[in-house]
Amino acid sequence: MRGDDSEPEPDAPEGPGTSGVSGVDRSFLALERELAVFLRRARASSGEMAREVHPELEPAAYGLLVRLEAAGRQRATELAAYFGVGKATMSRQLHSLENLGLVAREPDPADGRAWLVHLTEDGLARFRSVRDARRGRYVRKLADWDRAEVAELARLLHQLNARAES
Repeated sequence: MRGDDSEPEPDAPEGPGTSGVSGVDRSFLALERELAVFLRRARASSGEMAREVHPELEPAAYGLLVRLEAAGRQRATELAAYFGVGKATMSRQLHSLENLGLVAREPDPADGRAWLVHLTEDGLARFRSVRDARRGRYVRKLADWDRAEVAELARLLHQLNARAES
């Protein structure tokens, strides 16, 4: 028994190319199952982190804070393109963040008609506090892993994310 909310494990694959009932390589079935569990937990965690930043922050908006902290000032159209959402959706999320005092807008010096969005000092401080606590949880949960295993997991996840973007 695994002690988590994942689905029962199928028999271990006998080797590369071993197919399950549907003809799909069992390695890919196991990957799909583990990613589903991981994503379910990530969504729940994102909601918790959003509430830690601000009780009224929508879970989906937490990713905007991550992006703004990493990339700095951005136009709303750049953010919408990055997240693959429409301008109206992005505008609504940014308006909500602005009302909470987490982001602010300023005129784009390169184009007076456009606006740049950035984290406020309060937004940045709240975000970093929650992010640092999350990183601490990762360190504790993976404390018994070899550093090479952690690095390999990060490398593989980066590779998976890069392929998903292309």
